[in-house]
Amino acid sequence: MSARILIIEDDIVLGAQVARLLEERGFNTEQCRDGQSGLQCALQKRFDLILLDVLLPTLNGFSILNKIRSVKQTPIMMITACGAEQERIEGYRKGADDYLPKPFNFTEMMLRVEAILRRSLHTLQSNTHTSTLSADRLLLNRAKQQVFFADCLVELTPLQFRLLWVLVENRSDIMSKAFLYQTVLDRAFSRYDRSLDMHVSRVRKKLVEAGMPPERLLTMHGKGYQFS
Repeated sequence: MSARILIIEDDIVLGAQVARLLEERGFNTEQCRDGQSGLQCALQKRFDLILLDVLLPTLNGFSILNKIRSVKQTPIMMITACGAEQERIEGYRKGADDYLPKPFNFTEMMLRVEAILRRSLHTLQSNTHTSTLSADRLLLNRAKQQVFFADCLVELTPLQFRLLWVLVENRSDIMSKAFLYQTVLDRAFSRYDRSLDMHVSRVRKKLVEAGMPPERLLTMHGKGYQFS
């Protein structure tokens, strides 16, 4: 079955171009041109990926992201203005899986879309076998994509779950940024790219809110990250 992709973009020409390119690759697409209808569509239907513009009529992308993340963990790639570093940081904090700066290269867009979908497919394939990881009061269930700390459910996006799984699976070892970029984000490491830092920060924040001591997930400056 082809992946279903929702495009929430108010630029009619850009939205049509993106939809056409995705459909040429065999994906099924649906388009919404304002925030309110986009949110409604995202909540009422099942999609494998949502491409979400930040600046939209009726409801902005961050509000939509917040509302989706309160009930669904569908992978979301934000579309931001070029150089809008603060927007990208805010997007990652609110649970975005990736971002695409405008104006973007369509080849790069396809590579990023395919990378997110590959991660999702890997998760689905892994889910055919019940598999759990535990570390003290932390429990990860890969079959259900659930994380509990001291019996408290911790809501993570698919990418955040995969990141935590890799860190816990290799606990006590320092995981280099280059390794995590390749295995979790499915792309080469760039020292100018802060996306991994934001994902780790978001995972740590959610776990700490559930009661985990912050020092369990350490940033090893110049080396990477370690779950102890």
